[in-house]
Amino acid sequence: MPVFTVSVFCILFSVIHYLVFLQLTTQLYQRIAAAKQFIDENYDEPIDLEQISRKAFLSRFHFHRIFTQVYKKTPKQYLTKVRLDAAKELLAKEGLSITEVCNLIGFGSLGSFSTLFSKQSGYSPQYYRNIAWLKKRLVKEQPRRFVPHCFIEQFKVEGDLKAE
Repeated sequence: MPVFTVSVFCILFSVIHYLVFLQLTTQLYQRIAAAKQFIDENYDEPIDLEQISRKAFLSRFHFHRIFTQVYKKTPKQYLTKVRLDAAKELLAKEGLSITEVCNLIGFGSLGSFSTLFSKQSGYSPQYYRNIAWLKKRLVKEQPRRFVPHCFIEQFKVEGDLKAE
């Protein structure tokens, strides 16, 4: 009988240890996610690792290590990605100069923005803008060209796409 009691105690201890570990992990993940949300909401400001790690209540080094494990990007890489994604949306809109886009997304230098944008997307900001505007114009002029062929076949849409 004592062996059974020891086994149950060991199993119970393992379950409790697992639950405590899981709770800490969940709490830590929530803190990392809160820091990620801070980046998402403040990408247009000049933020640094110290500010972001404070949102997670962690040291810079511990935060950097855990953020990278969770999101497979360093905080700086993630911040840059968020900024460049926002730049792509702004470049597709009419009425904003490239310098204004650069300033709106939190870059301090037009040259560094253009270089990084070109490196990440494969296009200069101006070329990307021209492509986006051309695509918008084509969607307005020839909307059926942007409808997937499988949709046309499935719903028996009339007309020839090449004719448009």
